Amino acid sequence: MKVAVVSENETTISQHFGRAPYYIIQTLENGKVIKNEKFERGASGTCACGHGSEAGHQHGSHGGNPESDAKHNRMVDPIADCQVLIAGGMGYGAYQALKSRNLQVFITAESSIQKAIELLTAGKLDNLMERLH
Repeated sequence: MKVAVVSENETTISQHFGRAPYYIIQTLENGKVIKNEKFERGASGTCACGHGSEAGHQHGSHGGNPESDAKHNRMVDPIADCQVLIAGGMGYGAYQALKSRNLQVFITAESSIQKAIELLTAGKLDNLMERLH
């Protein structure tokens, strides 16, 4: 199983999918990490709705128009071979783009990538859908 985690620094889970500069990809076999990779996510600092990463911005449903859909799909393309994505939060448009590619999405309060992977493999990782916006 391949798990993508959005991150700013390779150790913690980003609180917003659209603003994270990196994907940390971990390949798991029998509950153990056998490969760890880091990829630049591209367009970091900008959510798919086209706005910068200013604090407290509000965009309603984050997507829902052809331009946003195209941007969300470009963000998902690099992790198309993953089965799971872990993030601290995201907009509905990004969520729908991930789900349309058959990724299982976990929105979690856990901040540590390592701990989240451990919880995932144990079947105990929280999934806080109320963090979608």
